[in-house]
Amino acid sequence: MAYDLIVIGAGAAGEAAGTLGAELGADVAVVEQDLVGGECSFWACMPSKTLLDSAQRRAIDGVYSWQRASVRRDWMISREGTEHASDANHVRWLETAGAEVIRGRARIVAPGRAVVEGNGSPRRELEAPSLIVAIGSTPSIPEVQGLAEAGFWTHREATSTRELPSSAVVLGAGPVGVELAQIYVRFGVKVVLVQSADRVLEKDHPKSSETIHQQLAEEGVEIRVGVRATRVSCGGLGRRVELSDGSVVEGEKLIVATGRRAADLRELGMEAAGVRLDRMGRATIDHQMKAGNGVYVAGDVAGGLQFTHVADYQGRVAARAALGHHVSADLRFVPRTTFTYPETAAVGLTLEEARSAGIDAFEVTGDFAATSRGQTIEPIRRSAKAILEGTRGHLTAVIDRERGVLAGAFAACPAAGELIHEAVLAMKLSAPVSVIADTIHAFPTGARAFGNLMAEAAKKLQ
Repeated sequence: MAYDLIVIGAGAAGEAAGTLGAELGADVAVVEQDLVGGECSFWACMPSKTLLDSAQRRAIDGVYSWQRASVRRDWMISREGTEHASDANHVRWLETAGAEVIRGRARIVAPGRAVVEGNGSPRRELEAPSLIVAIGSTPSIPEVQGLAEAGFWTHREATSTRELPSSAVVLGAGPVGVELAQIYVRFGVKVVLVQSADRVLEKDHPKSSETIHQQLAEEGVEIRVGVRATRVSCGGLGRRVELSDGSVVEGEKLIVATGRRAADLRELGMEAAGVRLDRMGRATIDHQMKAGNGVYVAGDVAGGLQFTHVADYQGRVAARAALGHHVSADLRFVPRTTFTYPETAAVGLTLEEARSAGIDAFEVTGDFAATSRGQTIEPIRRSAKAILEGTRGHLTAVIDRERGVLAGAFAACPAAGELIHEAVLAMKLSAPVSVIADTIHAFPTGARAFGNLMAEAAKKLQ
């Protein structure tokens, strides 16, 4: 059957591409072998952030139960009263836009041609002048002796379980690992967090890492940094994990949160479309998300930053490009947020990264607990008495001295994920620090604290 555009994969990137393509008037087929909506909707962003909200309520009163949290999570992912989530709403959104959703496993067999089969549907041959591949990523599982035999959870089991384990060892302290650790410990699970790097959230600003480390440790998470798992076996509390320093940690469940890798495009048959792949099965992609003649790649499988908002953006760029629009992806200023308490957020370069790039940069930073907003927010900690201190965190900015603009911005504080977007927009527009400093920010807000930080930076630029 002939279409104007075939989208393979219906996670964030594929959903965005299929919806926009149809809205632009194209005849679009969207092929998905699993749930339309992908990881974010059913196993990652939405359930984990829902559980983090429930965990915060539990941290305050100690009454909010896991059963209640589980029921609300199930509502969020459309899994109420069943074992399997429903993607009916996502399918409806695509079909309302005008796209056709096709269930099954796709394989590219020639330029502009794909075959779809499986999922109980008859084999179908699809043709279109343009293909968008958005098949996502898969968990990156470390090579550890005994890991497969002992068994483990990924984020899928960890965010969808209806029965909490009594204890858990979490391998990996990136965003997924620290979020899961905080959810679980707040519901009474004994948690050990193991990180091979020398700090949690190793890709974030060091002050953000320190803030989250202190918060998790205060809440009872045992944090082991600078060590890696060398062997896993069944026993003890359930899983015994031997570490590189000779110690052993145990947990009923072992959760692997050591990142994700782009799906191997060779398995899709991409080379049959004339696309050259490297030894890892990845394609080289240009500014329009184009990988070859009539072939576009978007989302995690593109091999860049693995965020839902990036995937959505790339899917829209790819759809416009595939339909002949003049468009170019701008991925210079991508916000990054971790939804622990307190949240962390980042955009741009750290001081070290800026200087390594040849920028004459300096850093300004402020203690969030000492700001007016920080003072108004009581720390979330179980206590029968008022806690007479501000909420921990920081606001930090990296300034390009020569240009007088932001090179990076970082925060760890309540609502950091909202706060960071002023910096994102300022960097996108190359807004002078002096202009941000002269902008009125409502009092007392985190944004006001950021404005004060910009005023400090503006003085140093004079």
